[in-house]
Amino acid sequence: MDDPKLVALSEIEQCDTPARLEEIRVQTLGKSGSITALTKTLGSMTDEERRAQGPIIHAIKQTISDAIGTRKVALEDAALDARLATETLDMTLPADVPAGGTIHPVSQVMDELAEIFADLGFAVATGPEIEDDWHNFTALNIPESHPARAMHDTFYFPAPDGAARKMLLRTHTSPVQIRTMLNQKPPIRIIAPGRTYRSDSDATHTPMFHQVEGLVIDKGITLGHLKWTLETFLKAFFERDDIVLRLRPSYFPFTEPSAEVDVGFTMEKGKRVIGGSDGWMEVLGSGMVHPKVIAACGLDPEEWQGFAFGCGIDRLAMLKYGMDDLRPFFDGDIRWLKHYGFSGLDVPTLSGGVGA
Repeated sequence: MDDPKLVALSEIEQCDTPARLEEIRVQTLGKSGSITALTKTLGSMTDEERRAQGPIIHAIKQTISDAIGTRKVALEDAALDARLATETLDMTLPADVPAGGTIHPVSQVMDELAEIFADLGFAVATGPEIEDDWHNFTALNIPESHPARAMHDTFYFPAPDGAARKMLLRTHTSPVQIRTMLNQKPPIRIIAPGRTYRSDSDATHTPMFHQVEGLVIDKGITLGHLKWTLETFLKAFFERDDIVLRLRPSYFPFTEPSAEVDVGFTMEKGKRVIGGSDGWMEVLGSGMVHPKVIAACGLDPEEWQGFAFGCGIDRLAMLKYGMDDLRPFFDGDIRWLKHYGFSGLDVPTLSGGVGA
């Protein structure tokens, strides 16, 4: 009678397809296989016979299993070599590369702002976009009768029965300043960029827009510190040394005194370019933090002073990168994004230029 081990090894060596190799595995190691049948005979042997024959049968089973594994690898390698020999790739053909994504101008400007203010010692603070009216209005010294609270300006949520405070979509990022003053001991130096919401829509206004606000709370803070900070920021952001600022008296409930900040511009090819002093353009609002706001946050206004400022990030992007309409910022038009977008490698740095 032929040795089942030798028969199986011979068939494995001569096998030339993976399908045939699988048949051999089933015939030898399957439930009804020849080698499996040898293993089953151990149950009818005496202890002495089992001790003698057991290792031999298990060695045969392992030898067959190893041979099948080795042959399977050899057949797979041979099949791969054959396929590679028949396939060719013409590297001179143009590749069908999909349009690459770009960094949105708003995201780029946010990164630029964070880089500039980090160099001035400011941290970035964030807060919820769904706010209550105390953080959004009352703590900022905005009275109940102020127009900013009106329904035509603010998106309110339906108030549930028994609610102590009205909930709304924040109209500015100033609530982040309030939350920071409540949770952090002075001195404080933060900027608060983020999305804000107001009921307005035209070429220069959208119901949702991006805003950045800055806050400094410390001892001995004056209006001069505010002017120097804004001048340093705008020179770094627009990457020009001929930035000229003009502060005009204004009114905001949360600052006293308050000032609108204008920046000088020159006319080049019929367009306004930031820098110089041919004319003036308003860019942001600012002022010294109102003593009532400081007191509402649990601080002594006799001991602590501060300044705050705020401007639209979308507007900054328009002024710096030459966009004429705010609405395409939110249209998602791939052509607009490809034209005005930035490469993912355009990381702003002060040394290389924040608008790199």
